[in-house]
Amino acid sequence: MARNISASGAEQFVEERLIAGLLTGSLLQHKELLDMLEDVDRRMIKGKTLLHVGVGLGKADWVQELLARGANTDITDDSEQSALSSAEEMVRQFPDDVERSKVWNLVTLVHRRDQVILRRLQASSSWSTDHVTPVASPECNIASLKSSMDSLRREMKSLVRQLSSSLEELKAQVCGRDALLRCLEEAVTSTAEDVTSIKCGFIEEASLSQPTSDPARSRQECIDAMMRKTRIVYGDGVDEMRRLYEKLYDEDECTACIIKFLSGDDLMKVMVDFESDDIERMKEKVVDFDGTQWNGSDLYAFCDFESETVYLGAKVCSGNREEFVCAELGCALSQLSLQLVFDYEGRPYRKGDPEGEREWMRAVEELEERRRRGEGLHGSINYALNGKTLKAKVCWLAAAVPWIIASDGSTNGRARLQQDYSLLFSLYSNNVIGTLLSKAKR
Repeated sequence: MARNISASGAEQFVEERLIAGLLTGSLLQHKELLDMLEDVDRRMIKGKTLLHVGVGLGKADWVQELLARGANTDITDDSEQSALSSAEEMVRQFPDDVERSKVWNLVTLVHRRDQVILRRLQASSSWSTDHVTPVASPECNIASLKSSMDSLRREMKSLVRQLSSSLEELKAQVCGRDALLRCLEEAVTSTAEDVTSIKCGFIEEASLSQPTSDPARSRQECIDAMMRKTRIVYGDGVDEMRRLYEKLYDEDECTACIIKFLSGDDLMKVMVDFESDDIERMKEKVVDFDGTQWNGSDLYAFCDFESETVYLGAKVCSGNREEFVCAELGCALSQLSLQLVFDYEGRPYRKGDPEGEREWMRAVEELEERRRRGEGLHGSINYALNGKTLKAKVCWLAAAVPWIIASDGSTNGRARLQQDYSLLFSLYSNNVIGTLLSKAKR
């Protein structure tokens, strides 16, 4: 629990900033928030503690810090998962993830330490019961307590040494595994080159299909797939369109996950007019989320759920116009990806998920309250809050995250979102990015 700075709002703010930090920030930037917690085991969404969240995300530095502050490894959340059982499950799911293995080692060692301490306390209590005296001397009680504390400190130091030793062994194992992987990669590459050489000696222009584990190749395949789904209706902008997709892919995981997901969808399309900055020639009339009818001349981009088509007016003039076009494209593609993955009229959660609905309603209410107080909000946030229905506000608010990232760039965009809209950014990171990546075919 955060110290009573003023009220529960301050406590909630600290929790939200810490969750956002666990998702996207470094430990050093958020240590002062940890210092504000009186109870490191405070339960949050779905009964989870910060340790639950850190273990689930595989953040070894956060887990180590929380354990050092006394976080309990045995507390269970609403799904009856403890941090220990969650760490074991993560290792089973991701056996090659070094960070998650490190997390499991940390949690396991601290859990064993706590069990040792508990057994010693129980043994001490049993001994005291068996050897009770009619009147206990205060001096004897103090001396006994001091002796117990000294014993516990020695046990703690021993366990810390064991932990350090285990971490060094883990590092050595990782280094050895990396060396083996490099040797294997070199051997595979050499073999592939030999096979290619032999095959090309018999058949001209022959090529071997390489696995898509190479990040550069995966990126190229995603961009190529998006280009095949794109039709330039007016003008000539093939190179410019590819550059827009590459910018979204390379800018940040918030926008890359959209391209990775949509590149595997067989039906979606992108229609582009490179001679205009609106979509009127391709789509004369449209109906927005809240039922508002627009002329195509009023819109830079639009997502049509029924036909799974994104329309974009991509005429680039000068200055920061390209960043703006990229942001509009990212926003429209984001709306389509949310519709396809959640299948709930563009909302960033599934139908029948009351908890997800409550969390996004809370984000809407928080931002509306800030606007009533006269706080200046980003243009994309204000646009979302102007929606005539709650559904429209939520849909546009979710799309504002990739809009800001694409417009401001990863560094500035993330800084703005974390500082000014931490709850919104946390919800998008929790509910959207992981879901899109898990459903991506590439």
